[in-house]
Amino acid sequence: MFVQTNSIQAVKAYFTERLKTRFSENEIKHFFYESVVERLALSKTALLLNEPQLVSESDLLFFRSIVKRLLQNEPFQHIIGSTYFYDLKLKTDKRALVPRPETEELVDWVVTDQKENQPSKIADICSGSGCIALALKSVMPATEITAIELSDAALALGNENAKNLGLNIHFVQKDVFDSFDEFTSDYAVWVTNPPYIPESDRAEMHENVLSFDPEMALFVPNEDPLLFYREIGKKALHHLKHQGVLYAEIHERFAAETRQLLKEIGFDSIEIKKDLQGKDRMIKAVKP
Repeated sequence: MFVQTNSIQAVKAYFTERLKTRFSENEIKHFFYESVVERLALSKTALLLNEPQLVSESDLLFFRSIVKRLLQNEPFQHIIGSTYFYDLKLKTDKRALVPRPETEELVDWVVTDQKENQPSKIADICSGSGCIALALKSVMPATEITAIELSDAALALGNENAKNLGLNIHFVQKDVFDSFDEFTSDYAVWVTNPPYIPESDRAEMHENVLSFDPEMALFVPNEDPLLFYREIGKKALHHLKHQGVLYAEIHERFAAETRQLLKEIGFDSIEIKKDLQGKDRMIKAVKP
């Protein structure tokens, strides 16, 4: 047997020993706690109190499989099959980007601004797993939310998440660069997390992103890294109502350029916001 005993404590020691050269202590603790909670339906409190608990042979094989897959660079969220985003448990797999903490910060900015006077209509552009649309719907239930996404696979995942959560989102398959003439022009908010990573950044990225996240959701050409913001900005200016707001996640290196682009398109009151890591990660622009 790969552990000395079939106790939770032995499993924890196994996680630490096998993963310590690849992950931080906090990451390993997270993997262990989430794996045990998922498999055994134990509370984190019980684990933190080190209450004695024995596990079965099949449980041990499950935990060994998780460690093996982590060592093969598979994202933990894919291994477990879910992640929490804005207090929602979302299904996660290779069909869409794993929701990131900085995107939660973007959602929180929208909620902070808009929750008191809930807007009638919001559009989430390049919706992916639907995480932004679903998070907003969960705290603004009266708001009509449309999630626009090109990928068949991502749309299917978004619909599954909406069904699992019991949240009514209008999912639409649409290429950002196609005509939006069928959409009305009375949206209070557009929010987007489009592809924004230049191809030149590929060499610096972790294998667990390159091998498991869909490339179409990540990369843009080196020669035109703002092409999605240009197209989305133009369409947002047309489809937002007076004083409507565009929120977007952005690349930290292109914050000033994104601000200038939105200003040239015709937006006003443009604000850049840093994420918790101190990086320029979000932008907000108002239709005058």
